[in-house]
Amino acid sequence: MATQLTSATGDPPIWHGRTDTGERGDTRRLFNVVRVIDSGTDAAPSGAPVLLGFACDAGVKRNQGRVGAAEGPQAIRRALANLPAHDIACLFDAGDVTCDGDDLEAAQTALADAVRRQLDAGAQPLVLGGGHEIAWGTWQGLRAHLDDHGDQSRVLILNLDAHFDLRTARPGTSGTPFDQIAQACEAAGLPFDYACLGVSRLSNTASLFERARELKVTHVEDTEMQDRHLEARLAQIDALIADVSHVYLTIDLDVLPAPVMPGVSAPAACGVPMPVVEAIVTHVRRSGKLRVADLAEYNPRFDPQGAGARVAARLAYRLL
Repeated sequence: MATQLTSATGDPPIWHGRTDTGERGDTRRLFNVVRVIDSGTDAAPSGAPVLLGFACDAGVKRNQGRVGAAEGPQAIRRALANLPAHDIACLFDAGDVTCDGDDLEAAQTALADAVRRQLDAGAQPLVLGGGHEIAWGTWQGLRAHLDDHGDQSRVLILNLDAHFDLRTARPGTSGTPFDQIAQACEAAGLPFDYACLGVSRLSNTASLFERARELKVTHVEDTEMQDRHLEARLAQIDALIADVSHVYLTIDLDVLPAPVMPGVSAPAACGVPMPVVEAIVTHVRRSGKLRVADLAEYNPRFDPQGAGARVAARLAYRLL
């Protein structure tokens, strides 16, 4: 396992885009304001947004999925680079944690350390995946940060996903992270506050629904996550957030309809419309309780036109 630094001047460069020479006003784009740092040693300033990548396919491969998500972080960065900066005065990029072969557990530990370092500095990390095994690493980083500060208050894990990812088989995969978190919470005597929105009944077995009931998981199926349901869903999310001190938002991009997000391991036949997902993301961001977020499962190999990368970048932008 290794940590790699994303280079702004590499070949080909990641952070580059259009320069509007001669135009009036603020023409900055994200590539103009990004600053590359080393995730192994550096942290972004307090309050600043910082990107971390998790270049990993091991969990997807173990889960019998379509590999390629390890290429997701760089593809999302490329799509972000040319977006207008607007009110984002500075953006930090702390590079990628990469998984060496099947050494998933070491990669997740390295991701946890990188997330904790940014949170300890007061930065606002957004992690780009990579398969949904990212969640076990991101959550461990948040938990370590809170434990370091003696904070045992409740954390809402809000997952926008077509799948529960509560599989109980081990070793861990992209389908097990929230069961791993549930077991870790039980061992530490902490509540497991998990809400999964966008669940597809046809993408989860009866045993997974039963596991969700055992763990008292709040879940909403994709059929109840359409445009006409948005007001009710935002009210439900407000009620969930009101009961906790911190929120970890994790988005599996396969929650979106396949025509909108083709580049995932398991494209959705129904899915949750992009405007609904975007509204939820913006709403959670504005709650003041969001501590860390990640985007999982983007796979450029199945997105030849790059449409999915632009969708992922739009959601990432809302979180910045």
